[in-house]
Amino acid sequence: MADIAGVIVSSLTCICSTPTCNCIDQYRNFNDDVVELRRKLETLIGRKQDIESTIQVAEARGGQMVKQEVQEWLKHAQDIYGDVQAILEKAQKVKWYKRACLGKLVARKINVVEKMHEKGSFPEGLVIERAPSRGNIIPTENLVGEISTKEEIWGYLMGDNVGMIGVCGIGGVGKTTIMKNVHNDLQREIRFQKVIWVTVSYPLNVFELQKKIVGAMGQRLIEDEEVMMRAAALMEIMRRVSFVLILDDVWEMFSLNDVGIPDPRVQNGCKVVITSRSIEVCSYLHCKIVEVQPLSRKESLKLFLDTVGDGVLQVPGLEDILMLIVKECAGLPLAIVVIAGSMRGVDDVNVWRNALTELRDRVRSVKDSNDEIFKRLRFSFDRLDNLEVKNCFLYCSFFEEDYVFSRRELIENWIDEGLIDVWPSRKVAYERGHAIIDRLEKNFLLEKASFISVDGFGSAGAKMHDVVRDMAIRCIGPEFGYMPKVGMNLAELSREHGWVKDLKKLSLKGNNISNLPLSLSPKCLTLSTLVLSSNPNLSEIPESFFEEMLALKVLDLSSTAIETLSNSLSKLENLSALRLQHCMKLKYLPSLANLRGLKKLDLHRAGIEVVPQGMEMLISLEYLDLLFCPNLKEIPTRILPNLSSLQYLAVCCLRETTIMRNLEEVAGLRKLETLECKFDEIQDFNYFVNKFKDFQSATAYNIVVGRAKDMIRWGKYELLINDCVIGEECILLPNNLEILWITEGKNMRSSLNKTALLEKAVELKSCYIGDCKEIECLVELDLSSSLCCPVLNKLEQLDLLNLTRLCVLVRVEGVATLPPIFSNLKKLFILNCSRISKLLPLELLHFLQNVETIDVHYCKQMEEIVASSDSDASSEKFTFPRLKKLKLSNLPKLKSICSRKGVMVCDSIDEIEIYECLELKRIPLQLPQLDNGEPSPPPRLREICINKEWWKSVEWDHPNAKNLLQPFLKYR
Repeated sequence: MADIAGVIVSSLTCICSTPTCNCIDQYRNFNDDVVELRRKLETLIGRKQDIESTIQVAEARGGQMVKQEVQEWLKHAQDIYGDVQAILEKAQKVKWYKRACLGKLVARKINVVEKMHEKGSFPEGLVIERAPSRGNIIPTENLVGEISTKEEIWGYLMGDNVGMIGVCGIGGVGKTTIMKNVHNDLQREIRFQKVIWVTVSYPLNVFELQKKIVGAMGQRLIEDEEVMMRAAALMEIMRRVSFVLILDDVWEMFSLNDVGIPDPRVQNGCKVVITSRSIEVCSYLHCKIVEVQPLSRKESLKLFLDTVGDGVLQVPGLEDILMLIVKECAGLPLAIVVIAGSMRGVDDVNVWRNALTELRDRVRSVKDSNDEIFKRLRFSFDRLDNLEVKNCFLYCSFFEEDYVFSRRELIENWIDEGLIDVWPSRKVAYERGHAIIDRLEKNFLLEKASFISVDGFGSAGAKMHDVVRDMAIRCIGPEFGYMPKVGMNLAELSREHGWVKDLKKLSLKGNNISNLPLSLSPKCLTLSTLVLSSNPNLSEIPESFFEEMLALKVLDLSSTAIETLSNSLSKLENLSALRLQHCMKLKYLPSLANLRGLKKLDLHRAGIEVVPQGMEMLISLEYLDLLFCPNLKEIPTRILPNLSSLQYLAVCCLRETTIMRNLEEVAGLRKLETLECKFDEIQDFNYFVNKFKDFQSATAYNIVVGRAKDMIRWGKYELLINDCVIGEECILLPNNLEILWITEGKNMRSSLNKTALLEKAVELKSCYIGDCKEIECLVELDLSSSLCCPVLNKLEQLDLLNLTRLCVLVRVEGVATLPPIFSNLKKLFILNCSRISKLLPLELLHFLQNVETIDVHYCKQMEEIVASSDSDASSEKFTFPRLKKLKLSNLPKLKSICSRKGVMVCDSIDEIEIYECLELKRIPLQLPQLDNGEPSPPPRLREICINKEWWKSVEWDHPNAKNLLQPFLKYR
């Protein structure tokens, strides 16, 4: 009876919208339909999990990316899962008289789930290949005199008889520079699928070596597997491809099998090259030995003059002294460039004569060849006439060998050590720091390098040549009380290990120390700096550890596994810098109330759940970083106002946190110079901009919105928007924003000039757009939108990366006169935009008079750089008065740079690079003419980097052009 009543009530409920017989069926079949829906959902989720697992395996192998349609299917499948789960929960609680209505929804969802399951078959696969890459070009110097050695190595690499090559020679003789040039040339050699560069250094760590090799292969190994199992997995990965593996700076004998490197002596198309100061190491590995000899006197002189400048030869009486100084360099390229760098700009003969005397004194009575280079380098160090610069240089030895540090990291450490004063402001300190790095680079005591953040963004960095670092450690000497025991694979620290009475600075960075003896309390009353960072297994600090380190000023425990810090930390009243970055397991800090002199507290990406007790007492605090602390939800009120000395503040801003509710506390920090913030949602960022407009008056700000692992820090006023929905809501960009990154933007369909996105950013200089899969046109000019966004006319740099649907940069339709656009653009970089075929419309060219660099790579549909006109019969001239660099690579369909008969006029060009553009048969560069009518090279041209075979087939308008440009060619 109840069942009949239920059917009647349910039928009456649904009768307005559904035939009664259907309602009766839905009521009676309700339980069966719910079971069927649950079964269908489980099948759909099973397919979703299978797809995700397949994708995970493909991505782990490297070189592949998920198709856009697969990403969308996964998202829709997840949405359906949420909807169906809600229905199934209702089905468990539904009243009997509402079953028919819910049954109708259940029946409909069964159909939806079935169709979604069918769409998930993807018969053509889930992933596509990424743009191919054998490796990255490594910045390096041009070779002087080592050409024959390079050619010998190249011959062995291209031949079939030698698999292992050992490049030997004393430190500073040029082994690494030669191999960097070989490495870069190999990038264009199609016989090898992978070219891998790994710096090994001392001591050899097999685990780290495996990690570096597999990382260069774009793949992964299981972290917690033992070395032998990892070696087997690496061996399997490497056997799939032909490769050249370059192991730089090898000091110890080892087995290729123990690492997981296939034997290159088997005819498998693979080669291994090592560089070493030891012939014994090369012989042990059965290498064909190539010994690098010092430069000849003539080659040494050329390198010295290239570095110091030819102008010194014009100084009367200087040539003979210069020749003697070159002789003292003993043909060692590193010594030549370092000593020449230290003398650059000096034109007083007396200074040069004194320099010769000092240099001779340094190398006098040296018999050990290993000491020869150090004595010559020490001369350059002694010529640093500023004690501040010398101390900053010596501090660089506290980093691991071959460590690439960002400029920011180095300058911050110098500030912590008191080597650079922050008065009158942190901005001035940074300017001084950059000037010191520039000075050291110009003297070749530091090398320029690219620093790569955890998010993969590159920025300016530096590194120390390993020989220069050894010299710096010798310069420090025990009398200074400095002890860098860095990257030495130390596993433990005993009472006797390094704790000397007058020790002032101790660095144990980058070791494998896992514990400190519980009773350890080193008596180091003069110790001012202790660095224990990058010991990933160090989990505990003994309670009494700091009790007799009362002079300690800098304590660095970053990138360790510590969970708590001992209470003895509270006694370090002289502490000025406490660095705890990337301590993800750190939960507890003792009270900091007594640390009144603390100037820096860096808890970037730490695991703390609450701010340390007593933080409101840190009246001297100038630097506070609480970014990316996932467990920290609150900064109590009335703390920030007490930190009146703050110059730098970095926090995550969520609407529910007190930092968002009390923005006036931040506004009250009158000495604040730099503000760094992380927001999860665009709404939170907009709320912040509306509520706290004063942040734009800071000397610098760096803001991230959305998912990100770290800050980028390329400029003063910078914003990164990552993995956010761009098209649906307004983003309140600050007026003084200079650099904007948009990556993985969702729903970004409209062109930039048809959205309000950039309207407010009137100072924008650089714009980077990457991995936004829906954007088809960057700028669209038509009758309905004839006005262009004024911001685009101020842009100086535009980078477009992985925009797979981008068809055109600027679309012009029905507009008689174009408004100014990109007239200040200096750099244009395009990478992996696979649908675009014509880069620059003809109408745009007269605005691009300030362009200095055009970089286009891996655009497989690209046919023309400058689009042809409708009538392409006549010869047109395209003028780029400031163009310096033209770089084109991997454009398989590129047929012309600027129409079939057009010519480019750009006398400012200094570098042309064209690779893997096999359909391009003509270079349209107009060569300047001499008075006699003969052509001449462009006045600033330095090099033309091309493939040798392609150069043979390419055409120039003038028949003598190839012969004329031969001296500028650089083959790869």
